[in-house]
Amino acid sequence: MQHELNLLQRFAGTFLKDVNLGVMLINTDFELIDISDMACRVLGLDREQVLQLPMEQVFADLPAEHQLVQRNILDGMVVRNHALSWTNNQERYELLVDSNVLRDEESRVVGAYIIFKDVTNLRSLEEQVQRSDRLAMIGQIAAGTAHEIRNPLTSIKGFLQVIRKTLQDQGLEKESGYTEVMLQEINRINELVNEFLLLSKPKNVTYDKVDVSQVLRDILPIINNEAILHRVVVQYEAMYDLPLVVADREMLKQVFLNICKNGIEAMGDGGFLTITEKADVEERKVNIIIHDTGPGIPMYVVDKIFDPFFTTKVEGTGLGLSVCQRIIHDIGGHIRVSSKGFGTTFTVSIPFP
Repeated sequence: MQHELNLLQRFAGTFLKDVNLGVMLINTDFELIDISDMACRVLGLDREQVLQLPMEQVFADLPAEHQLVQRNILDGMVVRNHALSWTNNQERYELLVDSNVLRDEESRVVGAYIIFKDVTNLRSLEEQVQRSDRLAMIGQIAAGTAHEIRNPLTSIKGFLQVIRKTLQDQGLEKESGYTEVMLQEINRINELVNEFLLLSKPKNVTYDKVDVSQVLRDILPIINNEAILHRVVVQYEAMYDLPLVVADREMLKQVFLNICKNGIEAMGDGGFLTITEKADVEERKVNIIIHDTGPGIPMYVVDKIFDPFFTTKVEGTGLGLSVCQRIIHDIGGHIRVSSKGFGTTFTVSIPFP
């Protein structure tokens, strides 16, 4: 009997250390008595510092409604597959949480457990499939209708320019101003059509081995010029000997320019835009991390920013980030965003061979 108990204790210790699950055990005083290594990593906790602490103290920095564990768990509240988003520093996790009480032989409550699984990649994959379907449909429509839209627009624009010249020659400046507004709106429609076409598969994409560091250095002057207009300081943290990735160089420029421009515009007037290069050797991915010190993105908006036509800009089309997402997905990568109320971080991950 004692041998079996020792074996179970050893198993429990090994389980908490090695299992790829977040596990937390609490006693009837609502104190944390054990926690797995994975839970510490995801929640940003130090095991030795949080053991035996009351759960309110473990999550002291969070309001009660946002804490992972509620005291009513000890009253027998059972949770199954509860979806929860958790942000640790600049990393966002999607979790599935289970919890229940622990009882002794006489059915008395002696504690409770919380188990959660990190399903970030699974959730991301599901969202990618849904977005890809929507983008593919929009791309097909765009490819079929772009020329039909552009041809009449070209004629309208040409005649409007003639009318504007005639009005100017006759000294009708007010009427000429109306034509100027119409021409600007036609240009906006043309720009929208161009973005539509980017959603369809480009025919001239050239995949080759690309030095991402060189791509960033090529566009830094453009980013700096945009930053100067908004009094933003650009900080570039390069990594020596970054692995080469397989991608289209011009498409990558478009992705990084779009994300950096969004970050600069979000800061309004003043701030810091930091571009950091990292290599994840275990996952075999090059990570480009773009962080701004702007106001951040509300949680209810974060999940929508890659959706086609969703935008918070007055004159935005809502297609820029959708195009970026499709470009990176096509080369097997992904874009993640995290925001904690002050500043936003985009992480562009691209696999390398």
